[in-house]
Amino acid sequence: MMTEPAVEMTAIEAKRKELERQKEVVLDKHIPKPVGYRVMVALSNVDDKFDGGIAKATQTIREENILQMTGVVCDMGDEAYKDKERFPNGPWCKEGDYVVFRANTGTRIRVGDVEYRIMNDDSIEAVIDDPSKLTRA
Repeated sequence: MMTEPAVEMTAIEAKRKELERQKEVVLDKHIPKPVGYRVMVALSNVDDKFDGGIAKATQTIREENILQMTGVVCDMGDEAYKDKERFPNGPWCKEGDYVVFRANTGTRIRVGDVEYRIMNDDSIEAVIDDPSKLTRA
């Protein structure tokens, strides 16, 4: 059918807009500043419905939040990536980059409707262009 690709494209566009909103997170006085060698990553909001429109259980949403593995770097501590012995080629990422990290990495905090993770600089495992293309294996 011709309508399915249009619906799928709309869902992809909506996800991209959400990711761009996350990428433009503005730090305010309620969001802590990471210190030392820590990196702060903003996570995308988890959808509260499955693709078919069925509502997700609260526990399912919570588990998906915990298991998220991508986000956008929104701040770094003063010592992040400064150790020349550990990072001889310089920083692995910069503010505004989409990154991949282990699912349970970092300290989880929530400010408003955005969840953040504060993690060590060496917890970043990859920089990616489009996190909407990744799924958990």
